[in-house]
Amino acid sequence: MKKLYSIAVFLLASCISNAQSTNYKAFKVNLGIGYAIPSTTTSGGTSGGAAFSLEPQYRINNKINVGLRIEGAAVGSVNTGSGNADVSVLSSYTASGEYYFKPSGFRPFAGVGAGIYRLANASVSASSGSSSPTINQSGSKFGFYPRVGFETGHFRVTSEYNVVTDGGYLSFKLGFFFGGGKK
Repeated sequence: MKKLYSIAVFLLASCISNAQSTNYKAFKVNLGIGYAIPSTTTSGGTSGGAAFSLEPQYRINNKINVGLRIEGAAVGSVNTGSGNADVSVLSSYTASGEYYFKPSGFRPFAGVGAGIYRLANASVSASSGSSSPTINQSGSKFGFYPRVGFETGHFRVTSEYNVVTDGGYLSFKLGFFFGGGKK
């Protein structure tokens, strides 16, 4: 147990001392809004939705950020032939990490994240032939996402594929961040 504690203290001290040698401020908060496409769609129709995110991050060094992402997405699909519609509202609370390929200027990055996805309130399925919609129960599930994007100045563009059982989605977001700029 003492060895494990010593290793954890050493790693934390290494991260803190390494973070102090960066060209950027240690803390930043990302805000993003964009388009979401559900992974399960009805054939013969249209699908899409909106996504927004808030993500505080800590810069370990010039190339690595870690953070916590809070995201909401409302996605739906309509089958124009049958008149069926499916709508899902998801929220997620995930840990994230990003690796930056360039030290300054136009900075492309790749990252991953994982955590809890919750179907907020309900998932609604409506049919043109029925008098009332079917409401499915909400619940929490584990999910993850790969992410790619870039930053330039305080402007940020990301694309993520959120993998969740029975309800994943692809999102494209534009945004900006507070803090985290050059020292």
